[in-house]
Amino acid sequence: MEFKVNITEVLSRVIVVEADSKEEALNRVSDMYNSEEIVLDYSDFNDDVKIEIICEKSESPKTYR
Repeated sequence: MEFKVNITEVLSRVIVVEADSKEEALNRVSDMYNSEEIVLDYSDFNDDVKIEIICEKSESPKTYR
């Protein structure tokens, strides 16, 4: 039997930013991330690994959002 198995690793980093509101802080960090001023790498790995079967050979992959 054949199975598709998905492995997900989580990278995370706390960024401290000065801002007048939560929204501004999120926008600033989002802009920094999108412009690649912030790039997560192996040192940001937080040991959070998820391994799950996403489908059997006869099934189509299930996507959840």
